[in-house]
Amino acid sequence: MNVKNNNMIYADFNGSSPLIPSVKEYLHKRLESELFSNPNAIHSLGQKITKGMTKSREIIADIVNCYPDQIIFNSGSSEGISQILHTILDNMSTKKNVIITSPIEHSIIPNALSYYESKKGFITKNVGIDENGKVDIEDLIKLLTKHHDQVAMVIVMAANNETGVFQPYSHIAEICKEFNVEYFSDTTQLIGKAEFDFEKSGLQYAVCSGHKIGSLSGTGFTIARNPSILTPLVFGSSQERGLRGGTQHYLGIETLAVALNSFNQSKHLLENLKKAKLKFEYDLKNSFPEVVIVGEKADRLSGTSLIGYPGLHGQAIQIELESCNIFVTTSSACTDNQPETSKVLKAMGIKDELGRGVIRISLNYSQGQEEYNAITESLKSAYNKFNKIKI
Repeated sequence: MNVKNNNMIYADFNGSSPLIPSVKEYLHKRLESELFSNPNAIHSLGQKITKGMTKSREIIADIVNCYPDQIIFNSGSSEGISQILHTILDNMSTKKNVIITSPIEHSIIPNALSYYESKKGFITKNVGIDENGKVDIEDLIKLLTKHHDQVAMVIVMAANNETGVFQPYSHIAEICKEFNVEYFSDTTQLIGKAEFDFEKSGLQYAVCSGHKIGSLSGTGFTIARNPSILTPLVFGSSQERGLRGGTQHYLGIETLAVALNSFNQSKHLLENLKKAKLKFEYDLKNSFPEVVIVGEKADRLSGTSLIGYPGLHGQAIQIELESCNIFVTTSSACTDNQPETSKVLKAMGIKDELGRGVIRISLNYSQGQEEYNAITESLKSAYNKFNKIKI
């Protein structure tokens, strides 16, 4: 995918992806077809739309290895996560009031749990995190053992949006099964960016946001191993088998299938991207030994680097790179306007001197050495510039 226009390099794919070429091409042809209708109508136009959604559902199911009827289309991961949490926690036995989670979750999780703490009386326990940003499995087992009869659910994401570090979600699923505890893993940064097999994962639920994978924004899906237990979050008629009301965003749904199909056909490029990333990180640290690659020793998303230079401010580096037409964020797009060390980095024991200076570079599977070379040149220039004026 060419994301270099007028020498512009987009390096914020963990925040949101531009429409990928296959989706753009599909939309051009799709809009020219002038096929628009309510997919729930029984006339021929409605039925054609329905067939398109059915085909999209089948394509997605085949790629992530689940059954088509386990997929519920919605507006994205935030809605999907909300529905899952409401389903589990609103129907939980009153004696089970402990939720075990990690301090590195996307902001939707602590915000949701704050609601359940204040309104429903739940108690949150955080599992330990090591210096590379991975969940401490032994600590998780200790918490489950200590609070066994009280644990309502465990929430640990699959891949972190800031560091890119993979969590052992399948292992956690096995542990939770042994303890007979509900487990949810946020797969937003995993699906469409790394290999994922729902059937083999052991997960009960998975979520995806279209704008993270290069399809239309405002669309996504939830995968539920047993969809019949889901509580509708959006009331309506029989759409999505009564599990998600409202006329489906059928164009967005179609682009979800196109985007995931493109990833599936191109995922062999992930290894090239990873090699280019590791070379970029090595060259940068070789030039500036003070530089820290957060989560460097852990297995990470192929195109994600969270980089810090102690004493330099991340937003200043970000602005300097933007002047070179390179677009990055300072840890997470959701907190980009907050000039402080993120909760994820604090949980990893990272001090403000480094935490306030991080930038996140996240590239797509179609990018590689060319983009990293340009980023390296501009980043070295920025570091040299700000080192001269650093007090």
